[in-house]
Amino acid sequence: MRIASLSLLISASLLASSAFAQDTATVTGIESEISIKQTEYDSSTRILDKHLKEENQLQSQLELLRSRSTELDKEKNQALDAMNEMYRRLIDDPTLDISVAQSRYQKAVVDHKQNKNDISMQLAAIASHRKDIEQIRVAKHTLLNTLESLKEQLTTARVERLRNEFTREGTLEVDHTINCKRTETLAACEQRGQQMGLQKATKRFVDQIFVNLTEERLVEPKRNMAGAQVQILSSHVVSSAFSGQGNYNVNLSVTMRGEVNSSRLCNLLSIDNRYCSEYGTPMATTYQPSYRSNTYSDSQLTFSNDADNSAASSSDYAMKSLTIDNNISAGQDENQSIELTLRSNVYDDEVFIDGVSFGSTRLVTRLPSGIHNVEVRKLGYKPYQVRIDLNKAQTIHANLVKKSKSIAAPTYTREQPEVITSQVNENVKILNTIVDEPVVIIPAGKFKMGDINGSGLANERPVVEKTIANSFAMQSKEVTVGAYEKFVLNSGYKTQAEQGKGCAYYLNGEPVWETNLNWRNPGFDQGNDFPVVCLTYNDAKAYAEWLSGQTGQQFRLPNEVEWEYAARSGTDTEYPWGNDIDKNLANCGWCGSEWSNKRAAPVGSFSPNAFGLYDTVGNVWEWTDKESGESDVAVRGGAWNFAPSLARASTRLILTPDFRANYIGFRLMRER
Repeated sequence: MRIASLSLLISASLLASSAFAQDTATVTGIESEISIKQTEYDSSTRILDKHLKEENQLQSQLELLRSRSTELDKEKNQALDAMNEMYRRLIDDPTLDISVAQSRYQKAVVDHKQNKNDISMQLAAIASHRKDIEQIRVAKHTLLNTLESLKEQLTTARVERLRNEFTREGTLEVDHTINCKRTETLAACEQRGQQMGLQKATKRFVDQIFVNLTEERLVEPKRNMAGAQVQILSSHVVSSAFSGQGNYNVNLSVTMRGEVNSSRLCNLLSIDNRYCSEYGTPMATTYQPSYRSNTYSDSQLTFSNDADNSAASSSDYAMKSLTIDNNISAGQDENQSIELTLRSNVYDDEVFIDGVSFGSTRLVTRLPSGIHNVEVRKLGYKPYQVRIDLNKAQTIHANLVKKSKSIAAPTYTREQPEVITSQVNENVKILNTIVDEPVVIIPAGKFKMGDINGSGLANERPVVEKTIANSFAMQSKEVTVGAYEKFVLNSGYKTQAEQGKGCAYYLNGEPVWETNLNWRNPGFDQGNDFPVVCLTYNDAKAYAEWLSGQTGQQFRLPNEVEWEYAARSGTDTEYPWGNDIDKNLANCGWCGSEWSNKRAAPVGSFSPNAFGLYDTVGNVWEWTDKESGESDVAVRGGAWNFAPSLARASTRLILTPDFRANYIGFRLMRER
């Protein structure tokens, strides 16, 4: 059979262009905002660096003044001794000139006093400079979080734009000619010509969709993984005719809408699959056209046998919900595809065939005959994998088995969580006299500290190898509101936020100070099992000192090396489970949990890492111990209202010790 060349005339542009323009405008707008914020962030980095250098200069000048103070004090004492000696000699010799000694002493006193004033002024300048540095740092952290949040929005907007571009509508006019077979009736030839023209219209429509994708260069190489399909909304024969040579020519006007397997959009854009999870289960099957009769009812095609070639009397047909696989080539035999059915013992799973997502079970699809790799996955279960030779219709029953509780790898043999239950001094009046502080043992070892994967901030570099020479114990969970309340009731301690200075919280992406916010009232509802927040570095240290006294064990804040080693738990990935944040594995901004961008979560709401530590990713930033001689402190781990990229194992934010916010808490380590 000879098939004439295909000619398609686009009679109407792809529809809904205003919507796509809006999508592009949204993406462009976010990109523009990112550029602006990036410029502001870079500027704040330069300003901060400048202020830090100036602070170092002020500190150096202060040291010089303090050194000079010692010299001037010595000079004043020597001048006083010399003048006293002259006074003693003056008694024996009233004509003695003592003006030189007096002048020397007077100058020494003036110089010493001036130096003291200079020291006071220098300290005031340093204090003022420290406030400026604190404000710049907080503003910089805000900009950083805003930047990362905008990147989240940008990725979401790109996914939505791609989805809308795939599902656009349009009308194509198809002119198609075929040779009628000798054994074929005219009616059968007419139907076959119309059907093949329809198939090629859908294929060309999909081609047009791909050509018009904004990110076509990125998506086109993965075209076979897109799952793109076409839904025919309406179609009619504009004209048709038979020639004397046995040819049949038909001109079709077809209105179509594209469809796409939405769960595959993230793969097409090479982004984390969590951005596509909201689209739910994708289409599982494709329509295969048949040629059994001239009339199709309900959701099928309806062809007319009317032979009139005029447009007014041409045969019309419509479709309610017909999808045609864009991979069908001209003249392809439908029998080359074979039906495959999949079942599993769990709900909300995801089926991958040859690495491509096909949705969830129960699933019925058609595949080309031959070898295929089938995998069924569900979070918390070991994946089911099988390799099949598909040569006839078959059904696969997947049996998924639950994984062990820990989500991180590798796993380590560790001591069972140790619970300290020390009796408080009987003279102390406290509602509950038992201090419960579960800890886990962190083994000794070596690890790489810093931005291992190259996606971090400047203060995470260079990557260095660190050694933890001895094992230590660390609280498995962040210190809770209930635990801190015991400390306050026992000691009468009053936090800095409660001393009238308040606590910071985020409002519209900016930190705002509220005088009535503190650890009891952080600005969101909390229970005793929530991480305690609105505490300064010193508030955390005060708790550690009290706990040490109550238990007879030495508790303190972990330093940064200890914290990151424990958080990594033997991995070199961004998070304990891998390099993607995934969804609902932690409480951070846009991480998919019920608390994300709303408030902290009860401690231990997510699976622990391989060392048995909970919430090292997100929930609240955690204070670490500052290094000797340093005036600033690092917080680690990210928080419920900070972007996922800031909840990585190596991320560090530098703050002044008196900063407090409703997204900063702490956990302690115990010396062994």
